[in-house]
Amino acid sequence: MAKQVVDRLIDLLMSRRYNPGDKLPTENELCDMLAVSRPVIREALSSLETMGIVRRKTREGTFFADKIGSKPFSIMLALSAGDIPSIMEARIALELGLVTMAAEKITDAQLGQLGGLLKAMEENEDDYTPIDKEFHRIIALSANNRILEGCVDPLLDMFDDTLGQIPPIDRSFAATLEEHRAIFEALRSRDPVAAYTAMYRHLSHVRDKVMKRLSES
Repeated sequence: MAKQVVDRLIDLLMSRRYNPGDKLPTENELCDMLAVSRPVIREALSSLETMGIVRRKTREGTFFADKIGSKPFSIMLALSAGDIPSIMEARIALELGLVTMAAEKITDAQLGQLGGLLKAMEENEDDYTPIDKEFHRIIALSANNRILEGCVDPLLDMFDDTLGQIPPIDRSFAATLEEHRAIFEALRSRDPVAAYTAMYRHLSHVRDKVMKRLSES
């Protein structure tokens, strides 16, 4: 019953009877509207809150979230934990689209951030993974798409967790650095095609290394 209520409340958003940020009816009103008991309503609202679809304010009521968060995508990814090929392919599919849009939308400030990260990567050959992750995150955010923003951090986190499941990957630091430079230069030139090509070359190289290591382990 609670799952049916969750579906009904999500339908209210999808049908535009309610909009992001709107206040939901009271629990009693929802009971009458959906013909269920208060415990069912409370269970459904707790599920929606866990997914980040609603938020509760003390003494004010329950509201639909006004921005897409990462929780729904995190939950979906959790169900795919361990499926390394699918996680790798999902990252490629998402980031190729994001870097293409980023080439059209990235700001000078964001380009400055990427340049600083490249310099930091050069200076931290022994432990550049966090810098690498932030580099990709800045690109994703520079695409300025609210729908996709909620997917970025969970996918990058899941990818890092996935790499922890297999033996360390032998990667040429010089090659990795050069691939990131190529992505940066394409973005600085505001060239979507070059950005797509550079990102694909980089992520394809990572995928090949991951799949090779996976087959050996």
